Amino acid sequence: MAKATGRFTDLLTKALARHGSGTAWLWTHEGGPKKGGHCYMLVHMPAHLVPVISGSHKEWLRRITGQPYRTRVIHSKPIGGRLGLEVGNPDLHAVNLEAALGYVIKGATIEAAAKFNLERLEPGGRVIGKRCATSQNIGAKARSERDAK
Repeated sequence: MAKATGRFTDLLTKALARHGSGTAWLWTHEGGPKKGGHCYMLVHMPAHLVPVISGSHKEWLRRITGQPYRTRVIHSKPIGGRLGLEVGNPDLHAVNLEAALGYVIKGATIEAAAKFNLERLEPGGRVIGKRCATSQNIGAKARSERDAK
């Protein structure tokens, strides 16, 4: 699953770069008896590129898995339900972003939950391989370099 997710983020990053844009992303994997292995991903991209990039998701998944796309495998929507909310209503966007991030990282340790005031904790199930990752531009090294300035 980590290899497929890595390939997906690679295709995403390259597609955005072809349109002159960078990105930031994070993902977590979960596993369980009902849903099986699945991935939650938060991605930042410019609003004007969302329609362009969204049209490629299904093709990327077909290319990665070698299988036809199954309905509802990818569920994608903007934070707060609409593009531009971060500009039109930044306070509402911040609340929705916090809720989305809290859901994505609900499998955090008790220590991390205490440190970051996370309210929702649930077991993430069995995952073979990497459980979570971020793009390099928001990873640990980038954050420590930024904090050192």
